[in-house]
Amino acid sequence: MIDKVLGSFKEAVADVHDGSIILIGGFGPSNGTPSFLIRALVEQGAKNLTIVANTPGMGRAQPSPNAPPPRMIRKTPPNYDNAGLLIQNGQVTKAITAFPGTPPPGGGSALHDRLKAGLMQVEVIPQGTMAERIRAARAGIPAFFTPTGPGTIVAKGKEIRIFDGREYVMERWLKADFAFVRAYKGDKRGNLVYQGSSRNFNATMAGAAKVTIAEVDQIVEVGALDPETIVTPGIYVDRVVLRSA
Repeated sequence: MIDKVLGSFKEAVADVHDGSIILIGGFGPSNGTPSFLIRALVEQGAKNLTIVANTPGMGRAQPSPNAPPPRMIRKTPPNYDNAGLLIQNGQVTKAITAFPGTPPPGGGSALHDRLKAGLMQVEVIPQGTMAERIRAARAGIPAFFTPTGPGTIVAKGKEIRIFDGREYVMERWLKADFAFVRAYKGDKRGNLVYQGSSRNFNATMAGAAKVTIAEVDQIVEVGALDPETIVTPGIYVDRVVLRSA
């Protein structure tokens, strides 16, 4: 029987190479970010990475001592880290994102600080376009046309066509070397079930890379998952790793 379960996050990210393009699931601080995989990659140390994330996040950067205390408007999940940790560690040279975030008063955002210093690039694209570019990669569709962007900076240098009297801009698929996703349950063959908002970009990114690694809260035996609840079939998943908490 196929068993895709690995014993550690260190093993799961061991072959992430310098220059990799990595899809990172999650949606802001919601409980769907593959925090353990991110930490393992920080420890592994691969450089010159391109990360693709709805919101990379602020990492663990702290505002300056003279800045006012941050206003807590939402809670973060337990044991939470985001892709900003990779940026803060100097491993990222480009971020592709729908929302780069707003730096807190007094600074403290690694992404904005490194962008200003010329140490990385940031490509901001419409959220729906980003999701569709990722989905297209999983489906094997090299390009598609969308009505989002004509007449704006988004369309610069891209092909424009008219369909039924309306302008559409051509967008290319967004393929990656690795996809880091977070799921609630997974079985040994890689079938995944999500919980609540964690479905977000995780379900779209799974299978849109050469290697998809799933960080899961629970691992169950094959056959234990109700087939009607499986969102990501195991064929899209290459590795499964259990969170310790």
